[in-house]
Amino acid sequence: MKKDFLIVNRKILPDYLDKVIYARRLLETNEVTTITKAVEMAGISRNTYYKYKDYVFEPGEHQSTRKAVLSITLKDKSGALSSVLQTLSEYGTSVLTISQAIPINGKANVLVSLDISSSTSTMETIIAALKNIPTVRKVHLDAME
Repeated sequence: MKKDFLIVNRKILPDYLDKVIYARRLLETNEVTTITKAVEMAGISRNTYYKYKDYVFEPGEHQSTRKAVLSITLKDKSGALSSVLQTLSEYGTSVLTISQAIPINGKANVLVSLDISSSTSTMETIIAALKNIPTVRKVHLDAME
């Protein structure tokens, strides 16, 4: 897996990426309740928002702890979540929260927030390890700071 993440000065990026972050912040802080209103206030199209919302993030204000949020789709098999948690532990991450939906159609969706400040591995490596678990169907990095 190639490296997918960069640290880039925002001065060289198109302004619409800042606007995507602004629109997401409006939604997260409940200043607006719809994506339509958020993109209108940010001055971007809905298409631009949806295209980039999962790919641009601001660094967190508190860098003493680094956090990541993963969406994981698991096969509905006994021990599937346990295997994920064991792997996360092996890579030195601490689980902050877990939200698991009931299994439907043979799969279960799990949202895991992690403290990755003690991990010596990259998120790329951790995600690759999770994808190698037989009961894991999909892993997506939702956010990282």
